[in-house]
Amino acid sequence: MTLTPPASAFDLDSQTLRVIAAIAEYGSITRAAAVLGFSQPAVSQQLRRVEARLGMPLVTRSGRGIRLTDAGEVIARHAGAVLTALDSAAGELSDLAGLRAGRVRLSAFPSASSTIVPRLIQVMGAEHAGVQFTYLEAEPPEAVAGVRDGLSDIAIAFHHPADRNDPFHDSADGLVVHRLMRDDILLLAPEGHPGVTDAAPAHRVDLADFRAENWIAGCPRCRSHLLDSCARSGFAPAIAFETDNFVAVMSMVAAGLGVALLPALALTASPVPAGVVALPTTGHDHRVIVAVTRPGADHIPAVRETLRLLRSTAA
Repeated sequence: MTLTPPASAFDLDSQTLRVIAAIAEYGSITRAAAVLGFSQPAVSQQLRRVEARLGMPLVTRSGRGIRLTDAGEVIARHAGAVLTALDSAAGELSDLAGLRAGRVRLSAFPSASSTIVPRLIQVMGAEHAGVQFTYLEAEPPEAVAGVRDGLSDIAIAFHHPADRNDPFHDSADGLVVHRLMRDDILLLAPEGHPGVTDAAPAHRVDLADFRAENWIAGCPRCRSHLLDSCARSGFAPAIAFETDNFVAVMSMVAAGLGVALLPALALTASPVPAGVVALPTTGHDHRVIVAVTRPGADHIPAVRETLRLLRSTAA
């Protein structure tokens, strides 16, 4: 006997769910297609087929971009939970195959891109060659949002535990946060600066000794951390330059344009140039590197194994 389920115009496949979730996240068919690894015409054609079957539009133009219609919003709202369940089922099947297959969608911030991520993928490839990775570089807010919306399995992110205004915990509310490592925040200054030469015996510097300097700020979250760190030392920094390129930050310090705070992980990725020193602070400033997943994602064997290797490679 053949089982033939009743057909419904509202039956939705997983590819449609992923497409709608990606459009909701990025507000662009082109960007959604790139993230999902499809061509833009293929995604547009998929949308047209689904809209014809449903009898209602899922996207509409909004200025230079697009936005979801009410029907599209309904699908996007349920997509994350449904995709998590489907990925979990696929993961259990992968477990039966002994991790000879599987896919992990990973995102991480820039300094992790050149340090943690390459080593992780290399080790995973050596131990489980059948597991495939897709990777997208994104700052923590976008990376965590991608996990929440079902576009990524694991986001490598960071937060500053001492900061009053760090929005990380709110952004990760309802998700699972796996601690990976502590990453010290170092002050970069020109050699010979009095605040460096007069550093404490343990070679830690007091940010207050640099209150009169120009400061170089980074990404929005790093800039917020700079403001909080200086506030704890009793002053507001004079921010003269802003760039999220940590190599540019080091070059600016080397050129005598100012001082800056950078995490040790960034200095692992690129050597400190001549004429610049990097020292820890008297406030023991640091950030915490974490991996963020959806609840239940570690039931997927490939994700669970990636988290295990992440902990070991980060350590």
